[in-house]
Amino acid sequence: APWGEVRVGRQYSPIYIPFKGQLDAFGAGTIASGLNNLSKITPYTDNGIAYLSPDFHGFTTTVMVALRDSGDGNGNGNGLSGDYETFAYCNGPLRVSYAHQQTHGGTTLRANLGGVSYQFGQATAYASFFNGDGGSPRYHDDGLSLSMRYAFSPRLRASLGYAYARDRSGGDNDADQFSVACEYDLSPKLTLYASGAMLRNHHDATFTLRGVNVTGLPAAYPGAPVRGVQLGMIERF
Repeated sequence: APWGEVRVGRQYSPIYIPFKGQLDAFGAGTIASGLNNLSKITPYTDNGIAYLSPDFHGFTTTVMVALRDSGDGNGNGNGLSGDYETFAYCNGPLRVSYAHQQTHGGTTLRANLGGVSYQFGQATAYASFFNGDGGSPRYHDDGLSLSMRYAFSPRLRASLGYAYARDRSGGDNDADQFSVACEYDLSPKLTLYASGAMLRNHHDATFTLRGVNVTGLPAAYPGAPVRGVQLGMIERF
């Protein structure tokens, strides 16, 4: 639409959209995504009112306010449960993204994500940063994610990545993760994938391998490493 688009109701939060596909080679969708495993955002929003701008010379933005449920007596923020803003710029092989959220009430969480990707030939490189403060138990970390995807053919892709999270609460509960993944398109609608990751918790950190909005297996004890392999398929309708 020439003037953009308005969406109302339960939907993906704007911060989840660049998080899902524009900030790391793994699309934040499997255990291989250290960006997903080591950061914290709100992926879905109830009672959201979002505006998606049209493309203006490569620039786009999405802004959202989420209304607090009338039965929620624990919230604050002048009737809002949260606000979200996403900005992006795309010019040929270059893409730059930034997203912010601030939620209120029992789910108070401030989070920022940003990054850049660049495609050269059959490879695409990603570099991103994240930080956040809030949630229960409290998450107060920042970090970075570096990854690369290589397309051996239009159907076959492989990815490598590294991510690091630094504990800003003073407890030195840092973590980092090494990742690999491979995807093969059997058809335009069906993709097979395999991914593996090694996550190292430091001091008393308890990060684990998970997908978006999935808990994952907990670390055996505070500071324990977590390793995993994931096989699966994605069917598009």
